[in-house]
Amino acid sequence: MVVLVVGGAGYIGSHAARTLKRNGYEVVIYDNLSTGHAFLAEGFRLVVGDIADGPKLADSLRHVDAVMHFAAHAHVGESVENPRKYFRNNLEAGLVLLNTSLDCGVRKFIFSSTCAVYGIPASVPISEQNPLQPVNPYGATKLCFEYALKSYDHAYGLRFASLRYFNAAGADESGEIGEQHAPETHLIPCALQAAAGTRPALDVYGTDYPTPDGTCIRDYVHVNDLAEAHVAALRHLQDGGDSLTLNLGTGTGYSVKEILAVAEEVTGRKVPTRIAPRRPGDPPALVANPACAQQILNWKTKRSVRDIVGTAWEWMLRGRKAKPQSSLSV
Repeated sequence: MVVLVVGGAGYIGSHAARTLKRNGYEVVIYDNLSTGHAFLAEGFRLVVGDIADGPKLADSLRHVDAVMHFAAHAHVGESVENPRKYFRNNLEAGLVLLNTSLDCGVRKFIFSSTCAVYGIPASVPISEQNPLQPVNPYGATKLCFEYALKSYDHAYGLRFASLRYFNAAGADESGEIGEQHAPETHLIPCALQAAAGTRPALDVYGTDYPTPDGTCIRDYVHVNDLAEAHVAALRHLQDGGDSLTLNLGTGTGYSVKEILAVAEEVTGRKVPTRIAPRRPGDPPALVANPACAQQILNWKTKRSVRDIVGTAWEWMLRGRKAKPQSSLSV
């Protein structure tokens, strides 16, 4: 089976591509490299192209059996400041990908969604039945695309899996690939950079939340656990299963202070911090109820929060020093 991994030179997409390959799938990566990195696609055929480019997409989709779509802008704050960018790429260009996939006969589509579709959650832990009320353009664009998938399922027989991530973190255990954003905004790599002295003190945004230690609580899930869920979802569709919309998380939340304590344990170094005001729209707690994914896909996270921080630290020490190598590009 041939899988086109769109956005496969990015963080989660590159881990999914490797996990697919380990499980015997043939993988082609399609990425415009605007935020991805060619060296993360090393060992795969890499097609450099944009998801808004229908003709180029069609060339890559003609001999493909399934699509995994990771090519989205994903910074909440930026989406508020520049919603046009997010609706153009995540929705308008995303629909070009969806329509071209359909026109090329692809009927299996795995979508990288987000817990941001829930906005400020009505209850925690968050099940798939929670109200869908995104509070920023990023979450809104993801939810709109989910609605498109449901409509295409009903009208055209497209089978899909919308996988709503909680906080993706960590790196491949090989140390060869990991998280590399510019600028980096995620807590764990930022904390590790602060511990390493490669960035200033880490800003802790709010210490007066209604949580045990006053800082925000999030559900951190290892990127390879996420990748394995994508393979499980694809197998479900291959076996004739119905379309899915599922939360992907551990079911356990960690506060900012708890993550910093793990980072200090792993690195053996102090993480310098400074207290900053709350960021608008940050919920006190976002924790998944992953029961549906466990039941339907027989998927459960295997890696602990210490594994997450440990692999991220190993990547920072080793992976970031790796020299980019050439990929087969077209």
